[in-house]
Amino acid sequence: MNYGIIMAGGRGERFWPLSNEAHPKQLIAITSEKSMLQITIDRIVNFIPIENLKLVTGENIRDSILEKCPRIKPDNMLCEPTGRNTCLAIGLAAIHLNQSDPDGVMVVLSADHLINPATKLISIIKAGTKIAAKEDKLLTIGIVPTRAETGYGYIEISDDQWNVDGVSVCKVSAFKEKPRPTIAQEYYYDRKHLWNSGMFIWSVKAILKAFEQHMPEMYGQLIEYATNIDTDNELAARAKLYEEAEPISIDVAILEQADNVLTMKGDFIWDDIGSWLSLERFMETDKEHNVVRGEAIMLDSYESTVYNNGDGIIATIGVSDLVVVRSGDVVMVVHKTKLDRIKDLLVMFRKDEKLKKYL
Repeated sequence: MNYGIIMAGGRGERFWPLSNEAHPKQLIAITSEKSMLQITIDRIVNFIPIENLKLVTGENIRDSILEKCPRIKPDNMLCEPTGRNTCLAIGLAAIHLNQSDPDGVMVVLSADHLINPATKLISIIKAGTKIAAKEDKLLTIGIVPTRAETGYGYIEISDDQWNVDGVSVCKVSAFKEKPRPTIAQEYYYDRKHLWNSGMFIWSVKAILKAFEQHMPEMYGQLIEYATNIDTDNELAARAKLYEEAEPISIDVAILEQADNVLTMKGDFIWDDIGSWLSLERFMETDKEHNVVRGEAIMLDSYESTVYNNGDGIIATIGVSDLVVVRSGDVVMVVHKTKLDRIKDLLVMFRKDEKLKKYL
């Protein structure tokens, strides 16, 4: 049977102040009138029924998810006591499925991706689950680049390629870190590199075997935890697991080490909605190339993003290359080149008791 695993953790700090600890990015409407998590759920239930979905998310936003996503029930959720990166999150989902359906196939998705059209993704997922059900393979979905992007990791594909139900499947030669601009240009033009989307398909058996081979310590911790599933001690055992396990990504821990990794080419529109700069890639701009959402008036202002989530108005005069966001009691103004400093700003907020209420 096929299962959807939606990675819905994280604090979404790069979208502060619209995104905050109580309502992180995946729970707010950025790309449409629905939250990004709800869009992800709507997309995958066209192939995997709602009862076979598992959301791996933070305990701190459990109630918010149940409130904002009415189709999601407590049984759909695996709550993490704290974030420990993607390897442990995927391991948690796999070890739970191993208890109920060890022959199952996992489709691992992220809650914050823009995908269009969804039908193309579903076609790839169908082909991938067919492969994963029969073969000991770890499959990734690689996106055909549409620009020389420096913000994504890349997958280098080999010349060994074939089709499964009209989907191009390739052996993976290597995983590449986020490149410098000149290298990104090379990747874009050589047609041998795909964006690493962070979407995966594999059987429960295949991924647990990979844990045993490449992350033996974490595998042992997961096996120990599994003895407590469906007992009164489950949550205490999970807390212990998360306290002791290594925080590491699935890419670094397993995919970069394994020799049975395949990738399937995705030729649909895809974007990892990672920061305020993402908006200018999919939202309409005015004649001065500004992105404006909510009430705003701009005079002699160029190539800026203005997002007003309040009842009043934002007015700008003579500005350029800025991101201006108003949400609740917070107004943030930041130059586009300094957006990566939002996390530094939030560290300052956490150190000041008077400012913590804005997080």
